[in-house]
Amino acid sequence: MKIGIISDTHSYIDERICEHLQNCDEIWHAGDIGSLEVTDNLESIAEVRAVYGNIDGGDIRQTFPENQVFECEGKKVWMTHIGSFPPNYNKTIKIQLNRIRPDIFVCGHSHILRVISDPNRRLLHINPGAAGKHGFHKMRTLVRFDIENGKIDNMEVVELGKRGAVESEEL
Repeated sequence: MKIGIISDTHSYIDERICEHLQNCDEIWHAGDIGSLEVTDNLESIAEVRAVYGNIDGGDIRQTFPENQVFECEGKKVWMTHIGSFPPNYNKTIKIQLNRIRPDIFVCGHSHILRVISDPNRRLLHINPGAAGKHGFHKMRTLVRFDIENGKIDNMEVVELGKRGAVESEEL
């Protein structure tokens, strides 16, 4: 199963995002969606799992939960928007991590791309950075990987172009 992870679109979706997620079986959006138009576009590509973020309004909060805990190919996944990173999780996240015990922890919010193994909690932490144009990040990013029978493979970071820049190259 091919998974695409994005976050912090802030109502922005372009052909580049859609092209890089085209062959995914599932797309996970880690919050700050901005507009249901974003998830509607993504749902035309693959099944979408999403959580709302701090900028998301009532329509998105009614459609998507704050947290999602689910199984995917033998791995327990917890996705939330504000999650920090290992080992600097805040107290609330630490409590939840101890309770949920995910194999994969996905979050957004920081606009900082991070894929980090957390050996103390035996989990893989994934923050795909920001795919949208708003924020302080310099490069728009997403993450893709394959997962099958509990094994993660072919992890890759996709650079979508500079934030705010008009991309002139072919997609």
